Amino acid sequence: MLSAGVLAWICVVFLAAGFVKGVVGMGLPTVAMGLLAVTMPPAQAAALLLIPSLVTNLWQLLTGPSFGRLCKRLWTMMAGVMLGTVAGAGLLTGTHTGAASAGLGAALVLYAILGLAKAGFTTSVRHEALLSPLVGVATGLVTGATGVFVIPAVPYLQSLRLGREDLIQALGLSFTVSTAALAIGLFRTGALASPSAQLVGSVAALAPALAGMFAGQALRQTMSVETFRAVFFVGLLALGGYLMGDGIL
Repeated sequence: MLSAGVLAWICVVFLAAGFVKGVVGMGLPTVAMGLLAVTMPPAQAAALLLIPSLVTNLWQLLTGPSFGRLCKRLWTMMAGVMLGTVAGAGLLTGTHTGAASAGLGAALVLYAILGLAKAGFTTSVRHEALLSPLVGVATGLVTGATGVFVIPAVPYLQSLRLGREDLIQALGLSFTVSTAALAIGLFRTGALASPSAQLVGSVAALAPALAGMFAGQALRQTMSVETFRAVFFVGLLALGGYLMGDGIL
């Protein structure tokens, strides 16, 4: 059973993670995994992430205008995400926790560097058929090993030059599939050995995650998103560096 202090920490983490998602449209799993992995094994952190991530991303997915069209366009990428996540989930458990922490740190550092450099590229329509499943599998392997959904899915989806609302919905689709696949992978590897306690923690995290998301969406209307994104990526860079060092040592 989780203690009151642990539950309070989980609520604070997901309030902050939901706030980030509300402002920049993504980042809940990245922030939550990064902060939780400082105090608990990555597999436990990933289990706590499941319900808040699934609900907030379903919300983001189902409120967009192009659900059917995006599913048809990106289904091979989603299939790759599912396969890669289930295949890589074993790295979050057992004797691989140090490597998983280091891998999570590396993913955060890479994501932060890409964000600060505003690195981008364009994928032509004729290359999508080849790249989508490869990006999906790569994203799934990173998700399965670290619990972070963003690399390389987010840069790839940004490279498709989707409209703003379509991009937000495509991110919701990718993150929803990643969350579901991660749940399957954790169950398959036995990481959900205490499902009742993990379910309590994950349900407890949902309310602060939603509250933070709504607050972030409100603040987004009154502040510079670019300024916030810069602070966000610098923070991720520092946190990722810490987790890399901790995992290696």
